[in-house]
Order: sequence, then structure tokens, then C-alpha cells
Amino acid sequence: MEEVDVEPTTTPIPGFDSNKKHLGFVWGPGDILVYETIYKASGGSAGGCPFVHEVRKDEDIYSPILRKLFNESHHIFVGLQRIRDDLPSKNKKPQFVSISKNYRSVIRACMEELQQVAVSTQDAALATQYGNQVSILLAVELIWNLCEVLFIDAAPAGSLVLHLLDWVRLHKADVDEKAREVLASESPAEHQAYWDVVISYVLQGRMDEARQVLVKRATLQPAARAMFKLLDNLLMKMPIFNPGETQTLTEFDVKWRHWREEVDRCLQDQSFASNPHLEDICKILVGDEDVLLEHKELLSTWYHFLVTRLLFSHPTVKPTELHYYAQSSMHMFLDTRCVPEPLDSILLAAFEFDIHQVIKDCSIALNNWWFVGHLTDLLDHCKLLQSHNLHFGSNLREFLLLEYASGLFTHHSLWQLAVDYFDHCPEFGRVYLELQIERVPLDTERKALKVIRICEQRQMTEQVRSICKIMAKKALRNNRLGSALSWSIRAKDAAFATLISERFLQDYCAKGTFSDLDLIDNLGPAMLLSDRLTFLGKYREFHRLYGEKRFSDAAKLLLSLMTAKIAPRSFWMTLLTDALPLLEQKEVIFSADQTHELMFCLEELTSGKSVPNPDRPMQDEDIETTKIELLRLALARNLAMAIVKEGTVEV
Repeated sequence: MEEVDVEPTTTPIPGFDSNKKHLGFVWGPGDILVYETIYKASGGSAGGCPFVHEVRKDEDIYSPILRKLFNESHHIFVGLQRIRDDLPSKNKKPQFVSISKNYRSVIRACMEELQQVAVSTQDAALATQYGNQVSILLAVELIWNLCEVLFIDAAPAGSLVLHLLDWVRLHKADVDEKAREVLASESPAEHQAYWDVVISYVLQGRMDEARQVLVKRATLQPAARAMFKLLDNLLMKMPIFNPGETQTLTEFDVKWRHWREEVDRCLQDQSFASNPHLEDICKILVGDEDVLLEHKELLSTWYHFLVTRLLFSHPTVKPTELHYYAQSSMHMFLDTRCVPEPLDSILLAAFEFDIHQVIKDCSIALNNWWFVGHLTDLLDHCKLLQSHNLHFGSNLREFLLLEYASGLFTHHSLWQLAVDYFDHCPEFGRVYLELQIERVPLDTERKALKVIRICEQRQMTEQVRSICKIMAKKALRNNRLGSALSWSIRAKDAAFATLISERFLQDYCAKGTFSDLDLIDNLGPAMLLSDRLTFLGKYREFHRLYGEKRFSDAAKLLLSLMTAKIAPRSFWMTLLTDALPLLEQKEVIFSADQTHELMFCLEELTSGKSVPNPDRPMQDEDIETTKIELLRLALARNLAMAIVKEGTVEV
């Protein structure tokens, strides 16, 4: 995740003339576009073509590794929303802490994978990019972990320092690596980093590890064994508050003060005067700030210095007192001439319990809304942000989630995750979803069906119709009539269904067969959407009845299509031609009345055709005339047979 508090790379524009061309920009969820506009002065014109320049793009959502972060955190987010609001906060606290740890484990997993890729890649630019992302994720996890300790877990006095020690140890793991190197050497006690390891362990409150390493040195110096034994005893006896025990905080404080006085006496007695390293460790145990600051390189950060200072000087510090020690530790540790980094300001705001400042600073320092969106959501569930509403009507949680989800919608697959985020934004989530869902590129029918399913689940009727219309037009452009008809039926678009039905009929006239028979055969009630679609369905049914040799039913249906005016007039000749095989059957299919109706339809159709059409080829005219003559002959023959069969003559 790149920082935004840096100047974007300048993009040179060829042929840019400030007298003729101006710049505009659009800042979208995924990137910033700078476009060149041509300024025309009065009486003049500016030549050339305007260009669009992509100044900066949020690459995070396009990183395969970081996409895992977005996917995994989405599951955690959805699970958090299912925690019942009516449960007492006390009962929900363990769940919130567990969810916070889950978020952090996802961050750490992505960070470790990025580190592996950064080491293995041969591309220097990629290695740098991955390295930068690792640095940002390290900072993100550091901030989240601290917020977990201070706000979500809300560790009380006594436990607070223990939690902060765990926080420092987790983010200062180079001590263990250095210790492994020392202990793996031929003579660990004489290794140049030996005392750095011992003191680092003490600075982190890891007394057992420090004692184990000290034993290596004690065995080499028999004369100083008593001195080592004394320090070992002090390290072993250092009281550590255990919240699980029956010991009260006051009892622990008394016990700790007695131990502190014992360490003080050893210093006053100059018990370690002959060994500067042991004396330094003893001074650290009494919280000597000057000695602590002498080991800046081992502490490396002001917040490590803060936690070590609290451990040896104020182990029962209360959360409300933290801000004083944090401010003084930062001023003592950092050079007065250097300006605090954004990370320093964020951590200080956390120690000051200014949640909103933490969120604000993180929003500025990071170019992606993932961190602030999810952290704010969790803090909101912990009832820690209830008082903070924004001036435009939405609360802080919803605003950040809306921004994060809008960014996800710019990605070809992550947009599906964004839907759940919008669902859990009660104020504006629905509006945002309606606007964003229309921008999803409908590359395939499968993707369109996904979008429609999402819309249907949320009763977004207009969006469903719009998507179906788009897909219907796209299918029609590709001459996929069956798909186009299916989409238009789903959109309940009568006009478009009529248009596609016309195309089906034109194709039938040209080829003599129907395409997409399964679709037409199973139209069901959908055929009532338009008259033309009704005709298409019924006409296909006529062919099915004919194929099944149910000639009587087929004849009735064919006649009804014409007499009920369902069939378009332009298609009557085709229908009459379809009647020819039925008229030629040995068995009389059409009754006398039905034959009269067919004759009437033929005469009505041909009554206006006495004058030849000059636009039609002569050959077509001849074919048409032949068809009409054949029909008249067949109708006359069928009428005679029907009259004989029925045994009566109609007057």
C-alpha cells in the first residue's frame, strides 16, 4: 500500500502550451486521470489532439497477494456483522478480540508471502515494490495491534504493560535471529553480539532467555561467578503481574517495590562495579533512563523505549496515564531536530486514546481504505465511535466502508466483495450499490447472471431490467437470437421482444427452419409479453402439432392465428403456404367453414395486388402468382370434398 503523502510523479505532456491548453483531472476510486483540454481564444483555434494521462493508480487491488488480504478480510467482516447487537458488551468482548486477531493474522500472512516473493524475484523494481508493501503492512499491523490492546481488549492497569510487552516483542523479532546466530557460534560468550543479545532480552522483559544466555559467560569467568549469580537471582526474582492469580494489583505493587529496593542496594554497594555490562543491566532494572537511552540502537524506536521504561519504572501504569509517558518518551528518544514520521504521530494519538485522530492520520498516510474501513467497523461494533457523526449525515464507519467498497468495484472480480460492504451501510449503502452495479462491465453472460442475482436478491428491479436490456442488445448484435429473446423476456421488454420475434420469423422465411427450438418450445406464459412473441410461440406449436401428425389440431391453430389477427399480415402468405400440405391430404382436414375462412383470408391478402410491384423482380412475381393459383385450386378442391363429406350445401 503506497503512501499518498508524497508528490505524484510529474507526467510530461508533449507539445503543451500554457497559452492554448489547460489541464483537468478526475479522481476516481481506483486512479487519478489528468486530461488535456484545448482552450480556444476568441478568433483563434487550437490544433492538436487532447490526451488522457493516468497519473497514479491504486495498484493494491491488482496485486494477487494483496487480493488475498481483501478476500480473507471480507469473510471476517461478514462474520462480525452477524454478532447480535442485543448481547451485553461484556459478553461480546472476547469475540471482538478474536476477530481483531483474525484480521491481524491475515495481514501477517500476506506480509510473509510478500517477503518471500521480494527475496525470490529477479526483478529489482518488483523487489522494491514488494519491499515497500511489506513495510506498509508492518506498520499497519503495528497500529492495529496497539489499537487492539488499548481499545478493543482495553487492558487494565497491571495487564496493560504485559500486553504492550507482547506488542513490542512481536514487532521486534530481530533479537531472536541475532540470539540464534550467537548461540550457534563456536564460543557464544565471546561473540561480538553476545552482550547485545543479553541486554536486548532484558529490555524486552524476557528474563528467562537473558538468564540462559548469561550462563554461557558465567562458566568462562569462574572468578566473577558470584557476581553473575547475584544478577541471575535479581532477574529471576523480578515480579511479573499475573491477572489470573488471586494477587491484587496493590499486593503486586508492594512486592515489586521490595524487589526494586533490592536492585537499588546492589547498585549502591557497587556489586557490579567490576563488570560494566552487568552494571548496565542492573541500572536498566531500576529504570535508569540515561542508560536506556544509551542503548537506542537496541531499542530502535521510541515506543519500544516507552514500554521498557514503563516495565522497569511504572509497571502498574493506568491507561489514562499512558499519554504522559508516551509524549515524554517520544521527546526524549527522538532528536529534537527531526520531524516525527506519520507512523509516530499515529501511535502517539493511540497512546493518547484519540481514536478519531488515529483514523484520520491513517486515512492520510495510506492510499487504500482497507485498513481504516475495517478497523473503524470493528471499533464501531465495540461502541467506541458512537459520538462521531459526519456533517453530511453518515457516520464515520459508513463513510469509510463506502469509500473502500467503491474502490473494490473498479476491479474485475473484487466487486462482488463490495456488495456485502454496501449491504451493511444502512444509510447510503443501497444508493451506492445501485450506482456502482450499473458500472460493472458485463463481459460474459455468466457475469451478467451474477449481477442480476445480486440485484434480484435486493429487489433492485430497475437495475435488473437495465442489465437484461443491455445483454439482449449485445446478443442481437452478435446475431444470437435465442439469447437475445431470453434476455428481453427477462427484462419484460415487450418492444424488444417484438423486434426479436420479427427476426426469428424472418430467419424462418429465409431458412425454412427455426433456431433455438428449446427456447421457443418452452416460452410458456412469457409468450404473452407481446403479440408478435405470442404468434411466434403459437406458430412453433403449429409446426410441432404437424410433426406429430395431429393435423386437425394444427389446422385449427393455423386458422385461428389468421382470423384472430395474431399473425402479422406480412406473414399470411407463409401461413397459407403452410396450409397447402393439409389441404392436399387424402382425408379432409379443413371443414367447409374453415375453408371459406381461408379463402376469405387469401382474397383479402391478394385484393390489393392486381398491379405488379415494380420493385420486385419478375421471377418473384411469377412465384407469388403460382403460389396463389395453387392455393386457390387446393382450397376449391378441399371445399368440394368438405361439402361432400358434411353432406350439405351451405347457401
